[in-house]
Amino acid sequence: MKSNPAIQAAIDLTAGAAGGTACVLTGQPFDTMKVKMQTFPDLYRGLTDCCLKTYSQVVRKVVGLDNQAKLSDLQNAAAGSFASAFAALVLCPTELVKCRLQTMYEMESSGKIAASQNTVWSVVKEIFKTDGPLGFYHGLSSTLLREVPGYFLFFGGYELSRSFFASGKSKDELGPVPLMLSGGFGGICLWLAVYPVDCIKSRIQVLSMSGKQTGLVRTFLSIVKNEGITALYSGLKPTMIRAFPANAALFLAYEYSRKLMMSQFEAY
Repeated sequence: MKSNPAIQAAIDLTAGAAGGTACVLTGQPFDTMKVKMQTFPDLYRGLTDCCLKTYSQVVRKVVGLDNQAKLSDLQNAAAGSFASAFAALVLCPTELVKCRLQTMYEMESSGKIAASQNTVWSVVKEIFKTDGPLGFYHGLSSTLLREVPGYFLFFGGYELSRSFFASGKSKDELGPVPLMLSGGFGGICLWLAVYPVDCIKSRIQVLSMSGKQTGLVRTFLSIVKNEGITALYSGLKPTMIRAFPANAALFLAYEYSRKLMMSQFEAY
């Protein structure tokens, strides 16, 4: 079938532009190194050296290594809290699957659900089959209510603790013990504050497996009415035992790996 010459020309032009764009996007990094090595041959020992130095220049500009603005403890806490709101969108589905797998035996033995395969894939298929894509967001409101204030306290506690140990000096000079204590303190601040909300979230996500759909407020009132306020703190002990060493290790690994990578970039 013959097409209109004007349409054919437009198609060819568009296809050519698409091909040219793909070519430039693919080859641009190498062209940049070519021009750098052509114009400043004495600055680079070869292709690999030019590539690493160019990459470090880009990273410095993007993340601000050349002009590091130090955030206050409050700003760090607020930044962590803000970021957690977006993290909750990914965290909610994964925690839903995790909680259901962790309580599968109890749900089966209590007769709330029929016996089923205890695999990640089986749980994912069941959620999708029963509730569709939105089913993965059971407990999203309680997850947000936990994450946003919780991570404000988490990062706030960590930064305040680091400031305390630094005593006016640079917090970047702290050794492993103060970093571990600060990380552990941040973890304790997080869980002590939001543990009841986390308990409600777990109830919502697990009980929805049996078809029982309840919201945050209704679940909270039901727990308090039928089991008492202390039921909101069920499992607090293992959480506290885990919180300190886990978050101590987290921040120790973070700070030292960050220092190592920063020193590598500063070499270029």
